[in-house]
Amino acid sequence: MTEHLLLFPERETADEIATELDEEGFTEVRVLRIAHAGEDDAEDAEWAVHIREEMVDDPSGPVESGLRERFSALAEERGGWYDPEPTIP
Repeated sequence: MTEHLLLFPERETADEIATELDEEGFTEVRVLRIAHAGEDDAEDAEWAVHIREEMVDDPSGPVESGLRERFSALAEERGGWYDPEPTIP
């Protein structure tokens, strides 16, 4: 299993990307609100798309490498950034 996290300043962008990835059939795709420590203001939050894929079992293999490259490019194209090793509870 592998996990990935794409972060965006706008919820709309995160929702659009989550829908696209969910339709592609990833094991789990969900949108999360990530608040900065000590801040409750919604404008200070970031929106994350958490992707979990059960079918990839080798984190050093070519499939995982391809996913990392794809998610990194996708985040950059949409004004966000990519975390290849998220810590999600």
